Formats: sequence, C-alpha cells, structure tokens
Amino acid sequence: MVEAGSRMRNQPAPPHVIFEALTEPNRDPARPWLLLLDDEQRPQTTHAQWPNLVVWSSIWAKRPDAVVRFDLPSDGSGGTQLRWTLLMAEPLPEPSLLGHLRKRLNQLINRNLRRTFGQ
Repeated sequence: MVEAGSRMRNQPAPPHVIFEALTEPNRDPARPWLLLLDDEQRPQTTHAQWPNLVVWSSIWAKRPDAVVRFDLPSDGSGGTQLRWTLLMAEPLPEPSLLGHLRKRLNQLINRNLRRTFGQ
C-alpha cells in the first residue's frame, strides 16, 4: 500500500468525539455527515485504537483495495488535529480519478463532519 493522499485539518471536537463520529457515522440522525454518492459505499471500521486511530475500508466499489487511515491527536486546546491518509495498492488510478477520491474525502471529513460540530 502506498500513500495516495493526505490532509490535516483541525476539528473543533476532542479526539474521543471525533473517534465516535468516525466509528459510528450515523449515530446522530439529526446530524448526518457521511453523505455518500451513488458510486460510494458505507465504509467498515477495520482497525481502531481509542481515541486516536481509526482505519476504514474503501468507500469506493471501484477501488476495494483503498483504505483510509485517520490519526486523531489532540490539538492541545480541546480540539483534534485530524489527518486522513488515503492508502492504495499500486498502480494508482489516473490523476483525474485520484483527484476526485481525495476531493471526496476532504468534502466528507473537512466539510461535512466539521459542520456537524458547528464549524
């Protein structure tokens, strides 16, 4: 597996809250954030170490080899310095598809999830 993309951004909630949101994405039906496209599937948590690591299976049926790793260190002020890393087997997809996959992760995590915490 090789790193196909990564992004770090602060989330306002503490690591244990982000951990719960990632391991149980639909736990709060009033605040849905894992809004998948037609070509995406709900990921499974394949590995987790409370409260600072979550690994998801692929959300793309076209790339079942893809996994997403979430590192959740505290930012020192009550939030989380969340980093997602997309890992894939080689060969990596063509640049336009890879860009789409990275963009989708960024939308799901750094837009949708972040908004559920009021940011």
